[in-house]
Amino acid sequence: MALPALAVSPASGQLTGRGMDGFYRDGRRVLSRCELRVAGDEPLVVQGRLTDAGRARFIGTIRGAGERGPDPEIRVERLRSADGTEQITFRSSAARPVRLAVEIRLGTDLAELGAIAIGLPGPELRAIVHGGGLRWSGTGVHAVAVATPSPEDVLASAGLLRWALELPPGGHRSIELRTSLEYEPGGRGHHRRAAGACIPAPRTGPVSRRTRSDRPPRPWTAARLECDDRRADSLMASSLDDLHGLVMRDPAAATDRYVTGGFPWRCGLAPVEALWAARMLLPLGTKLAAGTMRALARSQQAAPGADFGRIPGALRDAGPHSPPSCTGIEATLLFPAVLAEACRWGLPPQEAERLLPAAERCLTWLRRITDPPGGGRSGYVPDPVPGGPYRCETQAHAHRAALLGADLLEASRPSDAAALRDWAADLRTRFRRDFWLEDPAGGRPAALLTADGRPVPHFGSTTAHLLDTGLLGGGTPAPGLLDAAQTDQLAGLLAGPAMDSGWGLRGLSAKESGYNPFGHRTGAVRVHETAVAAAGLATAGHEPAAGSLIKGVLDAAESFGYRLPEMYAGEQRTAGGAPVPHPAACRPAAVAAGGAVHILVALAGLRPDVPAGTVSVRPLGTAPLGAMQLTGLCVAEQPFGVRISRLGMGMVETAAEGLQLGS
Repeated sequence: MALPALAVSPASGQLTGRGMDGFYRDGRRVLSRCELRVAGDEPLVVQGRLTDAGRARFIGTIRGAGERGPDPEIRVERLRSADGTEQITFRSSAARPVRLAVEIRLGTDLAELGAIAIGLPGPELRAIVHGGGLRWSGTGVHAVAVATPSPEDVLASAGLLRWALELPPGGHRSIELRTSLEYEPGGRGHHRRAAGACIPAPRTGPVSRRTRSDRPPRPWTAARLECDDRRADSLMASSLDDLHGLVMRDPAAATDRYVTGGFPWRCGLAPVEALWAARMLLPLGTKLAAGTMRALARSQQAAPGADFGRIPGALRDAGPHSPPSCTGIEATLLFPAVLAEACRWGLPPQEAERLLPAAERCLTWLRRITDPPGGGRSGYVPDPVPGGPYRCETQAHAHRAALLGADLLEASRPSDAAALRDWAADLRTRFRRDFWLEDPAGGRPAALLTADGRPVPHFGSTTAHLLDTGLLGGGTPAPGLLDAAQTDQLAGLLAGPAMDSGWGLRGLSAKESGYNPFGHRTGAVRVHETAVAAAGLATAGHEPAAGSLIKGVLDAAESFGYRLPEMYAGEQRTAGGAPVPHPAACRPAAVAAGGAVHILVALAGLRPDVPAGTVSVRPLGTAPLGAMQLTGLCVAEQPFGVRISRLGMGMVETAAEGLQLGS
């Protein structure tokens, strides 16, 4: 992936036209078929792997070239880039000249990514000869594939390019294939968002033929992890690489960059996932957070009315026990929290001032929706509609938004800041009374309250958000909705075998009715919520439980080649087993890659307060992954590095001048 371009293929490297195979740009499939044959046969592919998020390399051998033994003498390398280029190189180890009859079969349907993702591709189009390749035409759009050197034979009806290559002894020959997408004037008006998956096309002008050098730069620092458990180093590097592949420029302001949700379902701006990814990458700088918030501020409801201040967002399946939740509500509550924490990490004051009005609008929406005339019940935030239900995690998001938002307003509107803190204190009192369900095992939080106030007792991973309180001044965690005893009880439940699968946190306890290890919200392991739980458990002092989740995710990442899907089956881990992929999961996924970075950086326990000129380091004393060194982090817009010993002792190695360090 190198959005707005990407390529999908099996490990063989052959694009067969089936499923989601293809080169894509701007949410359109440019090429669905790219099948290589030599002397009528496919190469025997011995290795196919990503070299980074935007390139893949396939190695194969060619038989039938006159070998005198079992060793292949001709090998082929296909180096494929997401931008639509492919370099095919044939290398000979033979002591004689070899002649190869090479053909590449091409085709496309020019279908939109959203339609393909839900199994509705279009018919394959007829090609015409175009220069040194082929051209296909749809409504207002054309796909072009050009080869260098030019083929000796082109059969447009069959989509075939043919060469007769002469390989000298020990020599090599290459073919470069380049694909591009071209629009007719006015053709962009036909671009639509099917199934939420399409990548927004640029708004005006012809499509540029971008190269890899045109990819947006990484809006974060070049962070690096060196750990006793070297798998953690690989997970950190791969996750940051995947996130780079998901970076997009905002069409309304090219300098603003955000991370899209993931492939294949959310290749455009997904507000809540973009904010979560930006928040989890704050230790690597505030540029991503600032660009993401500026992009979302442009979409915020600014017209007077009940939705004033709300950030739009799609509904999200919440399982069989409750109606869908609204991602826009979560994004609206997350926005002021991300801004407040970005200020703690060193967001420049002028950037904060620019974003403060949008955060104030979010907080205005929060106060209005919880007033009885707005449909709130006793001050709780309803989700998705004014009549409820009232979800546990939504109240956690609202509580964090109020406390961190109050910090934002302290200087300019102290009375409003005080009112938000009073509202949060009142919410804590009522939540501990209404949401906490006592039972012989020690109690647990309800998943939600229905519109009439009835608690729904199902226990799942969304309760982990009760531990995610955010950072206040002085780098101290904000108070949570639960008291100390309830927090300890929740930590014990999350760490128990009914929730901890051994690969991460299940979405629903295995003891609950309706549990399904493949359920989106009823049992599958979601990396994002596992990361939230691990970091929250560590902050609350439950380090062994946090370490168990971190090691489980790391073990799962190894099975997935360090490209974590957004979720995988919550089946119990067994000796010699492996995590089972979820067939509908995004991979790569912003919240999974961001979650991996989050739990690895959380091991260092960094708590900055740049406005106060301080940063503290409180690593996990259990040091679950052994000694580690984090370099290339960013605090106060300056490089920051920290080393953690095997005994869990932290030492700052690089920091901004004048920054006061604490333990």
